Amino acid sequence: MGPGVTFAGESMVRSMEDEDIRALVKRLARPNRSGGAVIERAAILAESADFTSVITWIADHDGRAEDRAASVSARGLHGSRVNDAGEEERRPPLRYVLPAGTLN
Repeated sequence: MGPGVTFAGESMVRSMEDEDIRALVKRLARPNRSGGAVIERAAILAESADFTSVITWIADHDGRAEDRAASVSARGLHGSRVNDAGEEERRPPLRYVLPAGTLN
């Protein structure tokens, strides 16, 4: 096994080093209008063997989940009663925003 690879029960878990995470985030991120960088949650999930470590790294470097825009009901007059009002709070963020200079 390579460095950082351990077995936990039946599944293989790979812990990522700080520089590995920085390189991954730098590769997947794109410029944001705030001057920082934005990275899609889906891109992290698709690329990362250790999603939790990447999200922790983002938070440790002052990154934050991007605020979701309020959704508009497409269900007509009674759409607000049909839809669960708390649905937006339960959904995970789509993007994470990093401040300027984080990936330099």
